[in-house]
Amino acid sequence: MDQRASLIPGAEAILDRLIALALCAGPVAAQTDKYFTNTSRIVAANGDSKVTFAVFMRRRVVAALEPAIRVIRHFVPDVEIRRFYAEGDIVPSESKMLEITGSMQKLSEVETLMLQKVGFPCVSANNAYEMCRAIPSAAFMDMHARHGSGAEMNILAAYGAAVGSAAAKRADPEVRGFIGSSQDLTAPFFGASAGMGTMPHALVGYTDGDVLKAMQMFARTLPEVKNLTALVDYTGHEVTDAIRCARWFYDEAKLDAQGKSFGVRLDTHGGRFAEGLDYEKSVDTVGQWLGVHGEYNIVEQVLGGRAFQLDPNNILVDKVRRILFGKGVSAAAIIHVRRALDGAGYGQATIVGSSGFDPQKCQIMGAARAPLDMVGTGSFLPATLTETYATADIIRYDGHRRVKIGREFLHEDGG
Repeated sequence: MDQRASLIPGAEAILDRLIALALCAGPVAAQTDKYFTNTSRIVAANGDSKVTFAVFMRRRVVAALEPAIRVIRHFVPDVEIRRFYAEGDIVPSESKMLEITGSMQKLSEVETLMLQKVGFPCVSANNAYEMCRAIPSAAFMDMHARHGSGAEMNILAAYGAAVGSAAAKRADPEVRGFIGSSQDLTAPFFGASAGMGTMPHALVGYTDGDVLKAMQMFARTLPEVKNLTALVDYTGHEVTDAIRCARWFYDEAKLDAQGKSFGVRLDTHGGRFAEGLDYEKSVDTVGQWLGVHGEYNIVEQVLGGRAFQLDPNNILVDKVRRILFGKGVSAAAIIHVRRALDGAGYGQATIVGSSGFDPQKCQIMGAARAPLDMVGTGSFLPATLTETYATADIIRYDGHRRVKIGREFLHEDGG
């Protein structure tokens, strides 16, 4: 079995906080499922057994198992753990990921806490892997924090994103992957010392909707920050405000001469088109960019001929059309702003895209060669909670194979 070390240097200190959070919640018996506590008591009263658990998931994931392993080792230090996949490996559905061998009395109560740490980071890692592979030229920023339920979920999700990103880089050296987080808490997972980010819509609102004024305040108040990103969709003037801010940054304040960089973030509301676009203009914009004429010809090039032909009811085609030509942060909007900045002489300004950049949107943006320098996203989070469910079954009792009917496949690979 491949026992490679963690893909994420320096992750240990953050992962150890998962243990601290678990301890703060109370004793294990208070957090586990009651029937596991009952089982532990019964086994203690009638004679312990050395058992082996097998852990698997019902969907394909990328292995991000260190959080679960740390929980097990903390509460049952003498446990034996056998990994079938190293961190960052692709795990097919229903493939055994771990075997955990030890005292049935001790392990029974820990099962709930362990399973809570398996699925969420593994699915997050899978999504991050697909997103980074889809747009290899763009850097990614983890912005999931506000969508999480607290520090524990933040750590699990960000660790998964970091593992998925590292795995994508290993698979394709051209991948830039995740370079930072919006949180100080999880930034070290991505090799950063602190969280990153410039301004939310709230700050632009504070300046009466004047993003240039907000950026000037930011530069004046936080001179140590090297990267200034203007959020240009507040008043619906993405192009106008992008050029206004670029002109001030490069031509008036000349902050580039001080070693600073400038970018714009597009987070256009999904109910309207970016400034200067409508549906027809969006089709023309993407068509010119790709050198393809005709709305459905563009979609077929982006999707690929086989996928296009397998969608006769246009379910996927219509989704692709919305991402390419529709309202909000579309491929057309990104191309449109890129061309405007280039035309004004600010080709060095970067573009950050945010708003719903999940694996599917990233696949489409990548296929359309949308000129993104960075993607700010929390949409590597699992789309549904049910897809994060992990399962553990005991497959051996004191060396004897025994498992519920239907799970015999867990005896494979020496199980």
